[in-house]
Amino acid sequence: MHTFNTLSEFHKFCDLPKPEHPLVSLVDYGQVEYKTKENEIHWMQNFYSIGLKRDIHAKVRYGQQEYDFDEGLLTFVGPKQVLQFQMLPSEKKPSGWLLLIHPDFLWGTPLAKTIKNYDFFGYAINEALFLSDKEERTITEILLNIQHEYKSNMDKFSQNIIVSQLELLLNYAERYYQRQFITRKINNHEILVRLENLLDLYFNGEDVLNKGIPTVQFIADSLHVSSSYLSSLLKMLTGLSTQQHIHEKLIDIAKEKLSTTQLSVGEIAYTLGFEHSQSFSKLFKTKTNLSPMAFRASFN
Repeated sequence: MHTFNTLSEFHKFCDLPKPEHPLVSLVDYGQVEYKTKENEIHWMQNFYSIGLKRDIHAKVRYGQQEYDFDEGLLTFVGPKQVLQFQMLPSEKKPSGWLLLIHPDFLWGTPLAKTIKNYDFFGYAINEALFLSDKEERTITEILLNIQHEYKSNMDKFSQNIIVSQLELLLNYAERYYQRQFITRKINNHEILVRLENLLDLYFNGEDVLNKGIPTVQFIADSLHVSSSYLSSLLKMLTGLSTQQHIHEKLIDIAKEKLSTTQLSVGEIAYTLGFEHSQSFSKLFKTKTNLSPMAFRASFN
């Protein structure tokens, strides 16, 4: 495992000249030559990187998932994330740009906090972002603007100018990713189907009695995606978060039991994973504006 704490360490590993700025650098990816004979390269970097790359001939794992380069070229990696490259033989030389931003560069700016809100820097999204020719030109222009600014004489305005350009790039990326998700509705809806099946099996099996109400993290792990990615996807498709989906399923089952069985409210609460029936009754009333008993009475 190679660990890169600074941009200079990464430049050295890639056989590049020292960065012109210690905290921000735009690398010509066609000039990168990894200084290792390893066929598989593992590394962790303590800075952000945004890659606009073409002709990447490698199998890439980001976290525990394969990162799909086949239908995209814009990639995002956050600090302390683990990458694994398995280089594949090819006659074509990779090309493009790699923007490196150390978190220290963002200190004292709003982006230092808000950059964590962009899901694509985490393991949540395991596919590169496809860009049209026009979109690629837009991103390239922003990258070159950043390079021009840090290569110029840095002054008190430089940091804000570079950060504003970076925010512009991230906002474009968020727009493009939303479009990419929408064009992949079949895959997205497949997750919805798997979510419904998972909740059905959980609430109708022994897990709910042994483990209680399923957590968002349990659902995300079972679907092999991150919790933030799952909630973002569900919000976009249905307007509901993962937690709200769990509650909706729970209330649907509770309504069925209240209207078709003679189980007491306490027994129903227990079968749905609640330790205390009062907690169940409170949630039920919040979601339906009726107490469980008032709901049951409406069927008599």
